[in-house]
Amino acid sequence: MLNPLPWSIAWILAYLIGSIPFGFMIARSRGLDIREHGSGNIGATNVGRVLGRKVGLTCFALDVLKGFLPTLISGLLLSSASFPLPIAETLAWLAVAAMTIVGHMFPVWLNFKGGKGVATGFGALLGIYPVLTFAAAASLLIWLASVKLTRYVGVSSCIAAVGMPLLTFAMGHAVLRDHHRTSALDTSQGPEAWPLSQSLTVVWPYLAVTLGLAMLVIYRHRGNISRTLAGTESKVGQRGPVPSGSAPK
Repeated sequence: MLNPLPWSIAWILAYLIGSIPFGFMIARSRGLDIREHGSGNIGATNVGRVLGRKVGLTCFALDVLKGFLPTLISGLLLSSASFPLPIAETLAWLAVAAMTIVGHMFPVWLNFKGGKGVATGFGALLGIYPVLTFAAAASLLIWLASVKLTRYVGVSSCIAAVGMPLLTFAMGHAVLRDHHRTSALDTSQGPEAWPLSQSLTVVWPYLAVTLGLAMLVIYRHRGNISRTLAGTESKVGQRGPVPSGSAPK
């Protein structure tokens, strides 16, 4: 039976860690409020646009880690961090991942006005091993390819987010089918005996989370989408104005 107390502590800690505004802190260490420059967002894209690529990549890595570490550690300490898990453990573990993303988007330290959740969401999904780990990695490749082709970070983030539920189901089905094939009881039936509908009964919590995240990412990028359609969205490589006295190194 699921013990609610340690999981409740994990959810609270995940939110607080997700709330750490690394982009804001990095910019503040250089004497500026990132919310008053560029797009006004505290995420890695705007930090990189205002302060340079290296600073933006540092912010991206930190935002990924604050999603990844709480999710992975809670899975290792409070469950078997595997797949499939009992439904209660699955939902509790996914809730930890979700709380890191909510923390990034609505940080208590900045009056609940935060980033768009892409980097932290990517890190959180990486921590859900193995289904979302590989699906998130594949989604990153989609994002990189889209950025390469379009040079639009926001639109590419939406494309990758939309692909995430499909990748999640495909990976979940593959893992379950392989488990079925290697099972001592089911070896004779082979992988073809494991239907998609059966996978859906196991994978649905992961699908629900990735679908919800996709919708949230698209909603948070609605301004980027509007600017892209209007032809005013900044592309990768275009730098915002550098504040006086804060030239990137």
